[in-house]
Amino acid sequence: MRWFSASTLISVSLCLLFGGCGTTTGTVRLYVVRVIRVPGAGSVLADGAGYPLYIYENDQQGPSKCTLACAAEWPPLVLPPGVRHPVAGSGVDAALLGTARRVNHSLQVTYNRWPLYTYRDDAPAQPTGQGAAMGAWYLISPNGTVDHQPVTSPGG
Repeated sequence: MRWFSASTLISVSLCLLFGGCGTTTGTVRLYVVRVIRVPGAGSVLADGAGYPLYIYENDQQGPSKCTLACAAEWPPLVLPPGVRHPVAGSGVDAALLGTARRVNHSLQVTYNRWPLYTYRDDAPAQPTGQGAAMGAWYLISPNGTVDHQPVTSPGG
């Protein structure tokens, strides 16, 4: 029993050290903003599980305007309870990371003042929400700029 308690304590400590934990289908998910390479888009930001991160142009680098049904389709990247700061993974400029308070009082991760979101139909490293056909949703680069160009397939 003592070994299990120490193991649990170590796991919880690591989760807190690296920015918090949550569960998704029974696995630990670290809330870390990192850089991934996407064919046709280049280097873009992703969450700790590799899902591409988007900005909502209507936010205009201010508080989130995506709530309720919008947030169901475009889940905001929020910190778990008790975690106050996002974690910068490799290639991410920690000075550009921040948070903004949502209407439900959770802390949403921001990058270059843009609130960050995932898209419910994406898979890891496979953005499908980029561009005008989906509204004003765009991928964000590690230098904090927004790419308004459609994601192109390699060779296309």
